[in-house]
Amino acid sequence: MAETSFTASRGMTVGVELELQLVRPHDLDLARDADDLLARLGKRKLPGAVKPEITESMIELNSSVHERCAPLADELDLMRRAVAEEAGVMNLRVCGGGAHPFHDWTDRRIYPNERFRYIVERYGYLAKQFTVFGQHIHVGCPDGDAAVYLVHMLTRYVPHFIALSASSPYYQGEDTSFQSSRLTAVNAFPLAGHMPFVRDWAEFVEYFEKMRRFGIVASMKDFYWDIRPKAEYGTVEIRVCDTPLTVEHAGRLAAYAQALSAYHLAERPREASRAVYLVNSHNRFEACRYGFKGELVEPYAGTKKRIGDDILETLALVAPHARRLDCEAPLAGLGAQVRAEASDASWLRARHAARGALADVVRDACTKWEKRDI
Repeated sequence: MAETSFTASRGMTVGVELELQLVRPHDLDLARDADDLLARLGKRKLPGAVKPEITESMIELNSSVHERCAPLADELDLMRRAVAEEAGVMNLRVCGGGAHPFHDWTDRRIYPNERFRYIVERYGYLAKQFTVFGQHIHVGCPDGDAAVYLVHMLTRYVPHFIALSASSPYYQGEDTSFQSSRLTAVNAFPLAGHMPFVRDWAEFVEYFEKMRRFGIVASMKDFYWDIRPKAEYGTVEIRVCDTPLTVEHAGRLAAYAQALSAYHLAERPREASRAVYLVNSHNRFEACRYGFKGELVEPYAGTKKRIGDDILETLALVAPHARRLDCEAPLAGLGAQVRAEASDASWLRARHAARGALADVVRDACTKWEKRDI
């Protein structure tokens, strides 16, 4: 089957998907104008692609494939400008963030395409509650065996990506007390969580075919795992990040994924082990709840440490690969963020403290995305 044939990728390539919020200027609630905005953007010559997402209040930016993160960051900013310009013509605003702070999920409308209709038929009201916004990062792999190994290795760092991208402290009008509430919506799907422990691509294909024979999945897209192999792209896809409030931060997260993947595929520091999955749920929760201040269990040594400290140690570990990939600057930016304990979630809470209303928080998030003075 073509779906189980892994397409080799060149080098340590990287690309991202960014899900964005479409906002009505008059009340700062979510709009329902994805189709019209996509039609306008379709007339512009843009790199990558702009696509619909599950509800009419969302669009998704897909970058092209890059060998270095600087051109990726430039491309994302070019796409950001185009989206902001066309949205402005339509009297719309656009912002990042992992969840809209106060929208009512019952107001959402499903985007009319075959895939999204299937999700509604299969998952009912969960489809509308899936109006949350994430960044997916793709890293190229030479073959399926390398992809399986990399999924197992990167699972150790899921708390890092959650804490670094956390931007959904508010949900349905409430402060959740979490740094990232977005993954709660993802967790509701029965095929969320993590990939099973398989040893190589052949064993993964065997697992997939068995699940398909059972009628549990129809395609690879039905796996909503935190990290999954993407055979047709020849990548491993990291799916736990909230959409950042700026494309610059999205670029920094992609650079970290690229350097971390390069380190593991080049040096193979350890064999894949089930140990990482024994503590994954705990570590994931700590990152969602507390961000950099959360406490993770190191799966191989069994020790505990703060997530922020673990990120800083890992940035030092992958520094030689960051130099080789020309992504030292974005990783330095992440290090500064961790040392300052500054996240998009903390920025949103600070704006709420200053402004007093969640509508004003959304307005400020739109302004930040648009790169205007707040």
